[in-house]
Amino acid sequence: MNTVEESTVFVHPAAICEASEVGEGTRVWAFAHVLARAVVGRDCNIGGGAFIEGGARLGDRVTVKNQVMIWDGVTIEDDVFIGPGVIFTNDRYPRSQRMPEVTAKYSRRRNWLVPTRVCRGASIGAGAVILCGTTIGRCASVGAGAVVTRTVPDHRLVAGNPARSIGWACTCGTRLDEDLGCPQCGRCFILGEDALVPAD
Repeated sequence: MNTVEESTVFVHPAAICEASEVGEGTRVWAFAHVLARAVVGRDCNIGGGAFIEGGARLGDRVTVKNQVMIWDGVTIEDDVFIGPGVIFTNDRYPRSQRMPEVTAKYSRRRNWLVPTRVCRGASIGAGAVILCGTTIGRCASVGAGAVVTRTVPDHRLVAGNPARSIGWACTCGTRLDEDLGCPQCGRCFILGEDALVPAD
């Protein structure tokens, strides 16, 4: 990965990109802000008004739509879609760091930061809130406006507040039918030991 200055990264004149590790072909649009120490992979698209804090890590070909908030401790793997207005968290019991009673808690990052992971190919719908300490599995789908409070298994489709399973999602993103077939692309799956796997 090259530094931003020597790469083909596009940063809109009205955006701020302070990160030194941004992959080739990535685009950062107006009013987005990528802080120093953030890592962004190749061919990503960072929408207007998005905020990516130092310590966040994005893989390759990630789509981050407008007004998304990605904080320190959030890892997003390759080929993930994050819809507009999605908010991640990274502290289970937040207080103002300026409050005298919590000075010791916030003196070390490890005292409060709780990591979150979004696995390859997952999609998160508009306006969803992802609580820290969760993992969103490979090719899982989170419905618009959902509040994710626990880990989402691979290929699961979840919705609501708190988010609950409402079905299964294909690799292409379409909701699978009751026979675990995809009406869009024709892929078929079988349910193994608590995991959905492609039918060969």
